[in-house]
Amino acid sequence: MDYLIGYSDEIKKKVHMLVSQNKLSEILLQKYSATHNIRTDKALYDYAFDLKNIFIKNAPNPSKIVFANDIHAIQHALGLHKTISRVQGGKLKAKKEIRIASMFKNAPLEFLRMVVVHELAHLKEQEHNKRFYNLCLSMEPDYHQIEFDFRLYQTHVELVGELDWGLLK
Repeated sequence: MDYLIGYSDEIKKKVHMLVSQNKLSEILLQKYSATHNIRTDKALYDYAFDLKNIFIKNAPNPSKIVFANDIHAIQHALGLHKTISRVQGGKLKAKKEIRIASMFKNAPLEFLRMVVVHELAHLKEQEHNKRFYNLCLSMEPDYHQIEFDFRLYQTHVELVGELDWGLLK
């Protein structure tokens, strides 16, 4: 259960029991039954940009926010934030990009929002420190619970296989 490293043995035991009883998928599908219609890069950009403008207006605007097929959430990261430096007319310009794993196209809205909030927070705070997580919580009050539930989903995938959120439409 790689995705639960750092959690207590008691929690890991409970999760293992839920998996062995085939109840974890039922709990996740019941709790996160609402899917979304954010399927294109334009829709993702609009969604993320709206959140940014509501919660962190003074942060730099990302030049690009896209779904990325080359990010595999189960194996690597959920999303990436990059600062790309380019020389334009003798000046060094930095552009910020956010890339979200394309698996979130078919995930529940809460999971998509959690990863978008996480990447937006990096516009102001590079490190995963207290200020970073406070910023995440200001944008999504249930951030930690949703992140934990996403770890449960990742554990389910690791031990049992994918859940098809698309069946919820």
